Amino acid sequence: MHYQLFYWSGIQGRGEFVRLALEDAGAAYDDIAREQGDDVMVQYLDGVHEGPLPFAPPFLKAGRLLIAQTANILHYLGPPLDLVPDSESRRLLAQQLQLTIADLVAEVHDSHHPVAVGLYYEEQRSEAARRAADLRETRLPKYLDYFEQVLERSGGHHALHAHSYVDLSLFQLMSGLEYAFPRAMQRIGRQLPLLRALKERVAQRPRIAAYLASPRRLPFNESGIFRHYPELDDPG
Repeated sequence: MHYQLFYWSGIQGRGEFVRLALEDAGAAYDDIAREQGDDVMVQYLDGVHEGPLPFAPPFLKAGRLLIAQTANILHYLGPPLDLVPDSESRRLLAQQLQLTIADLVAEVHDSHHPVAVGLYYEEQRSEAARRAADLRETRLPKYLDYFEQVLERSGGHHALHAHSYVDLSLFQLMSGLEYAFPRAMQRIGRQLPLLRALKERVAQRPRIAAYLASPRRLPFNESGIFRHYPELDDPG
């Protein structure tokens, strides 16, 4: 299968979770917006093309299928890319964990845009400061401790006893959080040895290491989900 991935061209965003799975598996895919421009992708959002209407990127074309929502895409890609165990119970657990990651990603986004997506960060600084403080002190420890327990119960090395797309997504989650909240993550990370070790192992996987060293891996920036605003991090 030759896949087509649709996501905004200038940021990692939610599309990066899908991209990491494709790269790790060595799958053949076209990154449509990066190769042809965002306007080509927007045509699908505007309903120019026949077939299912995606609400927002990322979405993936696989033959005649058009699949949207990050967790849904990874649920589909897991079996053919050998990134999820064969049993239905394991596949459902993988999707459950991915949806929980998505919940945290949404909270991270809302830490810098707590009032409205259509407003600039500078228009909601005071609200963002309050939201980010709660994220750092309450929500991040709660979520990350949960994932640490998931790893511990699975033997310490993988979320599902074997390598899966969930491991790749936890790598991306930890990488993004360390970029956005370096001081807070240094503090919180002391209690997360398994997650930190998983991040390092994933980064050393041959195809992932090659991808991270390539221009295909865009750097984190202040236009994506994981944004580094020093005033939203732990006090220095």
